[in-house]
Amino acid sequence: MNFFKKRKNLLWTGAITLVFIFWFTFGGDSKESAVIYTSPERGTFNVEVTTTGELRAKNSTSIRGPEGIREFRIFNVPIQRLIPEGTVVEKGDFVAELDRSEISTSLQDAQLELEEAESQYESAQLDSTLNLSEVRENLINLEYALEEAEIAVEQSQYESPAVQRQVKIDLERAKRALEQGRKNYKTEVRKAEVTLREIETDLTQEQREVQRIQEVMKRFTIYAPENGMVIYKRNRDGSKVTEGSSISAWDPVVAELPDFSVMNSVTYVNEVDIQNIRKGQTADIGLDAMPEKNLSGVITDVANIGEQRPNSDSKVFQVVIEVNESDTTLRPAMTTSNTIHIESVNDALYVPLEAIHTIDSLNFVAKRDGIKPVMQQVVLGLMNDDDVIIKEGIDINDQLYLSLPPDTSGIEKQLLPDEVLNQYEEEEVKVVDPNAAPVEDVEDNVEPPQREQQLENNSRQIEE
Repeated sequence: MNFFKKRKNLLWTGAITLVFIFWFTFGGDSKESAVIYTSPERGTFNVEVTTTGELRAKNSTSIRGPEGIREFRIFNVPIQRLIPEGTVVEKGDFVAELDRSEISTSLQDAQLELEEAESQYESAQLDSTLNLSEVRENLINLEYALEEAEIAVEQSQYESPAVQRQVKIDLERAKRALEQGRKNYKTEVRKAEVTLREIETDLTQEQREVQRIQEVMKRFTIYAPENGMVIYKRNRDGSKVTEGSSISAWDPVVAELPDFSVMNSVTYVNEVDIQNIRKGQTADIGLDAMPEKNLSGVITDVANIGEQRPNSDSKVFQVVIEVNESDTTLRPAMTTSNTIHIESVNDALYVPLEAIHTIDSLNFVAKRDGIKPVMQQVVLGLMNDDDVIIKEGIDINDQLYLSLPPDTSGIEKQLLPDEVLNQYEEEEVKVVDPNAAPVEDVEDNVEPPQREQQLENNSRQIEE
């Protein structure tokens, strides 16, 4: 009996093995791919934008280089020495040393101008002294000539009337010459004073110029204005000001001393999502360096103009998120992951984006009807990165195809009634009616113009 039982088991085992071999040989070569279904889900639907950012202090004290160097035609100054980033300094501690070579040339030129002005002043003084000395000598001679004429008049009383008349004329001439000489002397004195005053003014200006350059040169050694941690300044292209780089005369900031009590996460949002971002929206903030920390924030600033970031072909807009929590472990330049909450809809019916198919600018889902699919037209609502709300066309119990066969010409298309489509079109028109009073959607927390734009973008993305 045991022999027959063992033989019977061996026969069953062989038969099962032959069936598996036959199936793998002939049945496994089927060209039909497995059909994947999905079902709609109902619940809270969240629209979010996820970005990466960088922590920066909301408020900081700038460590600035010398001001006014443009007056000396200096527009960029290289940094010769700079203390390491992250160094904790106290007020008055050394921070940086700037290259003085260009301003030293300006100082040498100013000193040469000063020496020339001093020489001109000395020369003018000598000339004035010499000229006035000659004028004074002439006055003395005129006084002697007048005295001689007076003596000649006294001695002419015994002479003929003609001689007496002549000496009196000489006396009058001598008086007029002396009077004119005294006037000329006063004029020469005034002229000398004006000349010296002009040269002295130029000399004073050159002296002040040298003093100003020397004062500016002193500020080429930069010290900390307050206590804090030194953080290098970032340029517009994202690079940092470091030792060997140059600072601009228009913005001579070398580094900053951030205030860690209030931090911002500065992020950049692409031009597709920026229209849904506005001030006051909340965000969840995570730290790559400390995944266990969960922070929250509020958007405080949204840029109106896009910019081209390095290594990026698309335009992005800067968004500033203020961190609600104050944490002593937060440091500038930490990488953050930001989830911005755009909108939330309760009790929404939604499906994966892969279930939506666009045919002739109409949106369909492939719904299972018995053993065959049918194309059911649907009305779409809000969309996020994975799912989209279905306003009309399906219910929670439907089974949907995630993929379609290459040829859909034979599949039945079920269109929504016109009155249903018109209803949703009227709702959209009502939302964007410029004459209507503003409506605030408390539940969705999205302004009407933004909702209309978002619907258009959703349709555009689905068509693509």
